[in-house]
Amino acid sequence: MSYEDVPGFVGAAEAHGETTVVVEAGRLVDASEYLRDELEFNFLSDITPTDYLNWGKKGVAGYWGNAWGRDINAPGSWGLHVMPEQKPKRFAVSYHLLAMRADPERIRVQIWVDDVEAVPSVVSVWPTADFHEREVWDMMGIPITGHPNMKRILLDDDWEGHPLRKDYPLGGEPVRFSEAE
Repeated sequence: MSYEDVPGFVGAAEAHGETTVVVEAGRLVDASEYLRDELEFNFLSDITPTDYLNWGKKGVAGYWGNAWGRDINAPGSWGLHVMPEQKPKRFAVSYHLLAMRADPERIRVQIWVDDVEAVPSVVSVWPTADFHEREVWDMMGIPITGHPNMKRILLDDDWEGHPLRKDYPLGGEPVRFSEAE
């Protein structure tokens, strides 16, 4: 299937039996409405943000895998050290869609944003995006504009930062044991 008529279409890729359609972040709502109304992708199963901070910089080697997977304990296995390709921006936000029809189909709609760029809400297109978008904000700190209730969903309201970002400070909370005073 061709996705070139999707509003804001940037490109499409087929890999591992999955189709990824990349659209411009500013046209996400238009693309979502087109995919729902014209191509019958009527179910949003998940929204997944990914942080590519320092991706492609020196010191990152790729992995070579085969049909049985890859050995994550042997980076650059087979002696072939490969630098990963550059990403267009720091964050990828992927929307996993399903067309529930006689011939079901899955696609991933992906947008790319930088640190301060906001993503438009798709709650008006798929109401289930409500909780997914709140989780994207809560855990990764990607702002969602036009969301009806943008507040933390998993962490306390006074939590500082967004723990799934690669620049989130490592450390821990002090553990208070019952016998401690």
